[in-house]
Amino acid sequence: MDYSQKNRWKLILVLFAAIIVGASLWYSNLLVHKMENEERIKIRLWAETIQKKARLVNYANNLFNEIGADERKKVQLWADATKLLASPNVSITDLSFIFELVRNNENIPVILTDNNDRIVSSRNLPDSAKQNDSNYMHSQLALMRKQHPPIEIYIYKNQKNYLYYEDSKLFSELKGVLNDLSESFYSEVVKNLASVPVILTDSTQSNVIASGSVDSAIIHNPLRLKTVMANMAQSNAPIVIELGGGGKQYIFYEESTLSKELRYFPFLVFGIMSLFILFSYTLFSTARRVEQNRVWVGLAKETAHQLGTPLSSLMAWVEYLRAKESNIADELEKDVKRLETITNRFSKIGSSPQLEAQDVSAVINESIDYFRVRTSQKVKFHYEVAPETDIVVPINAPLFSWVIENLFRNAIDAMSGEGSLTVEVSGQPEVLVIDISDTGKGIPKSNFKTVFEPGFTTKARGWGLGLSLCKRIIENYHGGKIFVKNSEINKGTTFRITLKR
Repeated sequence: MDYSQKNRWKLILVLFAAIIVGASLWYSNLLVHKMENEERIKIRLWAETIQKKARLVNYANNLFNEIGADERKKVQLWADATKLLASPNVSITDLSFIFELVRNNENIPVILTDNNDRIVSSRNLPDSAKQNDSNYMHSQLALMRKQHPPIEIYIYKNQKNYLYYEDSKLFSELKGVLNDLSESFYSEVVKNLASVPVILTDSTQSNVIASGSVDSAIIHNPLRLKTVMANMAQSNAPIVIELGGGGKQYIFYEESTLSKELRYFPFLVFGIMSLFILFSYTLFSTARRVEQNRVWVGLAKETAHQLGTPLSSLMAWVEYLRAKESNIADELEKDVKRLETITNRFSKIGSSPQLEAQDVSAVINESIDYFRVRTSQKVKFHYEVAPETDIVVPINAPLFSWVIENLFRNAIDAMSGEGSLTVEVSGQPEVLVIDISDTGKGIPKSNFKTVFEPGFTTKARGWGLGLSLCKRIIENYHGGKIFVKNSEINKGTTFRITLKR
C-alpha cells in the first residue's frame, strides 16, 4: 500500500469516526432534550401543585380565623347574656331568651369568676366530673388565662365578674389540622420530589424561613442569596402564600440541578467518545509502529546476512587480484569496504549502537569523496565549517554516514545530475548544526513533515524508506533532530541536522 492509499484510508477512518461521534451526539442530545422536557413538566406540575395547595392553606387559614372570631363572638354573647341574667330590670320574656342563650353554649369551655378571683360557675370543661375539685378548676383557669384575655362583666357599681374561656374542642381539632397542613406544605415545598431548588422567605423577601436543594453557603451569604433569588425571580414568578397571620410569604424556585446538568451531557458524551477514539487510534498506531519496527529489524538483519556471503567471496577475489598486481584491485577494494560498511549498518538496526566522540568532518569528507567520483562532473560539492567550531560530537560513524549518504543521494536525484550540493557545519552552545543544501526541485511546504513518513516518495521506483531511516538514526539512536529547514520549488532544499554535544 503506497503513501497516498494509506492517507486515503486514514481519511476514511476519520470520517467514519466523525459519523459515529456525530450520530452518538445527535442521539444523546435527543434523549437529553426528552429528559429535560420531562423534568420541566415535573417542575411545572410541582409549581402548579404548590400554588393550588397554597390557595388551600390560605383558605383553611382564613376559615380558621373566621371560626376563631365566631367563637369569640359566642363567648362575648354568652358573657352579655350572663350579665343580663344578673340585671333586675330584665323582663320575663327576655329572661327566657337570655337563659336559652346561656344554656345553648355546649362547645366553648368557660369559667366565671368574681372580683376576688373566686370561681362562681363553669361550663363545658373537659372533665365535668371534677368541677368540685379545687385544684383541677384552678389549673383549668390558669390554662384559660394563657390562651385568651378574660371578658369583663359589670354587675353593679364597682362589682365585676370575669369570664375566662378557651378554644372549643372542634376549634382545637381544626387548629391541629391547620398546623399539620402548614407543616406538610412547608415540607412539600422544601423536600420536593422534583429536586427543585427553592427558597421560602417572609414578606420582606430578605429573611429565609426554609430552603431546599440550595447550598447552605448561599443561604448564609446575603449578597449571593440576593443574586440567586433575583435569578430565580427572573426565571419564574415567586409564589405568594399567607399562613397563620404572619403576613405574606414568598416561594422562589428555579429549574432543578438535574435539568441544568442534562444540558452538558451531550458534550460529556462527545468528550468521552473523542478520548476513546483518540486512545484507540494511538494504541493502533503504536501497535502498527511496533510491527513495522519488527519488520525493519528483520529485513535489516536478513540483508546483512545475505550480503555476508558474496562479500567474503569478493574479499578473496581482491586478495587474488592484488597478488596479480592488478590496478583494478584498489577500486574493487573500496567497493568491498563499502559493502562491508553497509553490512555493518544493517547489523546495527534493532540494537543500541555505541556512540563515540568523533570528528564529523572525517565522516562527511569520506562521503563527499565517495560520491564525487561516482556522480556526474556537473554536480559540485562544497564543504564549509564555521570558524572556531568544535566538530567533535558523540556519533556512531557507520550509521551517521548512512544518513549523510541518503541525503546526498536524494539531493543528486533532485538536481537530475547537475547543480550544487553544499554542507555547512556550525556550532551552538549545546548542539552541532549540519545544513545540507541542494539546488534541486524543492519540496512543497505541506510535505515538510510528510517526507519522513515511511512509504512517502516522489520517485517512480522509490520505496520511501530513506528519509524515514535517517530520522530513526538521528532522533532514536543519536538523540538529535533532523528536519526540512527551508525549501523553494525549482530552487532547492536545505535539510538541517542537530547533534547533542
